[in-house]
Amino acid sequence: MITVEHLTKCYGDFMAVNDLSFEIDEGHVYGFLGPNGAGKSTTMNIMTGCLSATAGHVRIDGHDIFDEPNQAKKLIGYLPEQPPLYMNETPVEYLRFVGRAKGLKKPELEQQIEDVIQQTKIEDVKNRLISKLSKGYRQRVGIAQALLGNPKVIILDEPTVGLDPLQIIEIRELIKQLGQSHTVILSSHILSEVQAICDKILIIARGKLVAFDEPQNLEKLMAGSNEISFTTEANAEEVTELLNGMEEVTEWEFRKAEDPQDKAPEETQLLTVHVKIGNEDSRMVCRKLFFAFASKGKALLELSSRKASLEDVFIELTESEVSEE
Repeated sequence: MITVEHLTKCYGDFMAVNDLSFEIDEGHVYGFLGPNGAGKSTTMNIMTGCLSATAGHVRIDGHDIFDEPNQAKKLIGYLPEQPPLYMNETPVEYLRFVGRAKGLKKPELEQQIEDVIQQTKIEDVKNRLISKLSKGYRQRVGIAQALLGNPKVIILDEPTVGLDPLQIIEIRELIKQLGQSHTVILSSHILSEVQAICDKILIIARGKLVAFDEPQNLEKLMAGSNEISFTTEANAEEVTELLNGMEEVTEWEFRKAEDPQDKAPEETQLLTVHVKIGNEDSRMVCRKLFFAFASKGKALLELSSRKASLEDVFIELTESEVSEE
């Protein structure tokens, strides 16, 4: 559906997008992630034909966005981070204006307006001034204008920014529904949101693509960073001896834990230990730790495991790209 080939965008000496290439298939919801300044919005603006490129190609269903802009843009619905709304109009008036700009004519225009109003659930406010609407309803109006013309591709730049928790849930559900009939590309800083909505995720840093896969596969990239934390009455020497005997453990670090009595002598102070275990079953390793300490007569007062999250993947990949510069 979308092919991006060697896309590059320079502003003087600054390279905002650096030889970016990827392909997006039809009928999925894609998450587009990256730290501030990574080139997300620049890439989306180029993909929608709102911004020129220094080099490279973007093809929408075979139509080059630069060589065949009219054909390509008809296939795209776009919601920028700041919805391009006219505050002195009602949603119906605004959608009628956008529909005409997209070349829709009556009676098709009126039917599509009615359809997108229902789809985005703005029936109750369709005749109010947009200036009087909440942020959530304004976002819905913005999505509604993107849907006019029944485009194959919907591109949404930070669609839930500034919304309250209830509005975020409602917009997420709407995006999921859109993904059933459109190809949706979603930019967001909320990693849990991307993980909950998207079938596949693209991560860029410094204008380069650093990852492109399904969420669960991206998490496997960080399998080596799975961690176990425990608090014990054993001292550092005893802990080191036990952990050296466990091949599953790759590294560990000690931290002093607060004793419940707050006045324990130095020799009975507790240790909290953070252990990295590699690509292992954390429950199995926890079990092995428990019995290893029990065999030495040393109690484990706390024991917990933590799997790598999408946030860990994001930080690791984007920081690695920056450190390599």
